[in-house]
Amino acid sequence: MTILDVARAAGVSKSTVSRVLDERLPRSNSATAERVRRVAAELGYVRNPHASELRRTGTSTVGVVVPRLTDTVMAMLYEEIAAATTDRGLSALVATTEDQPEAERIAVDNLLQRWVDGLILTTARTPGPTPQGPARYPVPYALALRTDGISASSIGDDRLGGHLATRHLLDLGHRRIGLVSGPTYASSSQGRRDGYQQALVEAGISLDEALVAGNSFSMDAGEAAGRSLLSKSDRPTAIFAVNDNTAIGVMAAAHALGLRIPEDLSLAGYNDIPVVSRLPVPLTTVRVPFDHIATGALELLLDHDTTHPPRTLVATPTLIPRSSTTTPP
Repeated sequence: MTILDVARAAGVSKSTVSRVLDERLPRSNSATAERVRRVAAELGYVRNPHASELRRTGTSTVGVVVPRLTDTVMAMLYEEIAAATTDRGLSALVATTEDQPEAERIAVDNLLQRWVDGLILTTARTPGPTPQGPARYPVPYALALRTDGISASSIGDDRLGGHLATRHLLDLGHRRIGLVSGPTYASSSQGRRDGYQQALVEAGISLDEALVAGNSFSMDAGEAAGRSLLSKSDRPTAIFAVNDNTAIGVMAAAHALGLRIPEDLSLAGYNDIPVVSRLPVPLTTVRVPFDHIATGALELLLDHDTTHPPRTLVATPTLIPRSSTTTPP
């Protein structure tokens, strides 16, 4: 039985339970304190003084929560976070969630039980704050790559990146440009879609929802979305995929349909993971400065200050043109 179990059962934060059950502090007789003591007794919780001392002393460890490490983007970001923590005499401990909220809660609980001093979360969902906010956990936290619009966040300028990719395709002469999007709950996906739409509007082109497909960052989702878009009689002459994995999936779909890149279809991705420059047709993409995002998230964590509004640090992406994009057929 842990302090988290007591907090959940009593409907209060972990820090409230800790204060109420700390015998060195003045005893509170409030209704909340009485409820906490009653729930603790019913659950059989016994306070561990040694564990409390570990919490105050700190472990110089940062907990990092990612959807999955099989995703190259998340692996790259985690490596940068680990390097940044090492530079500061700290260490990083990672947990994965498969991008599922309930698994995320369990992962964070496990990290807190290992006495991490703070959290960097790459799993934020919009709308609304992350479930790991200060009302639930008594450690500082910062978001990376994605933001909820409320918490301290270190992100890339996804809207700018989406605009850069789409503007590149427009400048090549494309006017029928498809979008392979990601999950709607990810601010990164939404920002890149917003940049895509902004570039189209600036070029005098209305958004055509028939040219938008996809709801995940996986290769499988990219292939399915690519098949959907490229099977149309009036298929797009170019596609912007909001990450490189989905772009690789689109490549697979184009090959299966007998289409050549870039002769029949121009294709742009996002993130610039290492493999895309070494594909048979190197992929045009938008490079994300993962090192800046990682150091920014750690900076926000170490400079945690509840007396000021949370800050958002935004890193600038860069367009990397390669062989997968050319003028329309």
